[in-house]
Amino acid sequence: MAMTDSSTAPKQRVAILGSTGSIGVNTLEVIARHSNRFEIVALSAATQIDLMLRQCVQFAPLFAVMASESHGRELERRCRELNLRTRVLWGAQTIAMIASHELVDVVMAAIVGAAGLAPCLAAARAGKRLLLANKEALVVGGDYFMQTVSQGGAKLLPIDSEHSAVFQSLPDDVAAWPNQVNKIILTASGGPFRRLDPEALCNVTPQQACAHPNWLMGRKISVDSATMMNKALEVIEARFLFGIHPDQIEVVIHPQSIVHSMVQYKDNSIVAQLGTPDMKVPIAYGLSWPDRMASGAAALDFNALADLTFESLDSHGHPQRFPGLKLAWSVLKAPAGSTAILNAANEVAVAAFLAGQIRFDQIHAVNLETLESVTPVRPQSLEDLLELDEQSRHAAQQVLKRF
Repeated sequence: MAMTDSSTAPKQRVAILGSTGSIGVNTLEVIARHSNRFEIVALSAATQIDLMLRQCVQFAPLFAVMASESHGRELERRCRELNLRTRVLWGAQTIAMIASHELVDVVMAAIVGAAGLAPCLAAARAGKRLLLANKEALVVGGDYFMQTVSQGGAKLLPIDSEHSAVFQSLPDDVAAWPNQVNKIILTASGGPFRRLDPEALCNVTPQQACAHPNWLMGRKISVDSATMMNKALEVIEARFLFGIHPDQIEVVIHPQSIVHSMVQYKDNSIVAQLGTPDMKVPIAYGLSWPDRMASGAAALDFNALADLTFESLDSHGHPQRFPGLKLAWSVLKAPAGSTAILNAANEVAVAAFLAGQIRFDQIHAVNLETLESVTPVRPQSLEDLLELDEQSRHAAQQVLKRF
């Protein structure tokens, strides 16, 4: 593998979509360590004006984009007071425009939810290096998104720790994957309720569900981890990312979150990627691929490491505790568009749980009833994807009225 001389290579120009979220903040921390290799061209955020302003002061992007006009105008006023060179813009279409801008080489796609779909597609069409931390691009977009990546000549690099681990464990030659790989093994921490009596799940509070034992994450993804729906979405992502049959994807419980995922080859040997649970590692790998560079994450100390343990999903009553996980394989074998329905239903159900409208154990019921009430169609365009997403959310809201 050829190594690039970073001292003479031109700087990679980066746009970070979702710069005030945990992935965006970590990306900026990694880039700050390598200012000789990267230049921030654009940042986008939804509502966090104070943090976005600090990022503009530190990194001096050409563009800063807020989701709404009101937030954009407030940021614009405050940037003007500080005489910053940054041009402030706003709106969903502007975020997609930034993702495909000619001055941008690398796009970190870290906008949470279906709102990140349009800019991901725009970056793919424009042939960018697309660092994908947005699950919805694959879960909602599926084959259509992967076709757009191929047609646009984009380079897609996964940032989820599990998918990055798989990518690092696969052969460099993509064409060799079908002949060499037996299966992909995604690891899961099991979340905070791994050993909780399934009958006690009805009493779980949002605060308890958001207390992940290993990772610091946002509220929505923390709840997904507690229900194991995050792993269901990752199974769907892996199916599209790596072009593998759903039956070749396995999930195993690994509470320590040290082995991030594995690849089992045809000879039954297994290649795994290990490291501390720190998102700066996959971020640094995505930015520097095919090279590697310092991430700022702590090194794994085997002398201080406790035992590494693995559990089957069938142990400790996992199927009863995490029924949503099985939906991944169900929707992947169902008609195209089913994965988008599941994603929309889950977003609505999680929001309802966090708002105190339903119990923790009813999230799965909402997802299941929504899947049964919406007829999937194969999306052929962004408009089709957004229409199916909206239809599914409406159906989920109707389901909620029965709880």
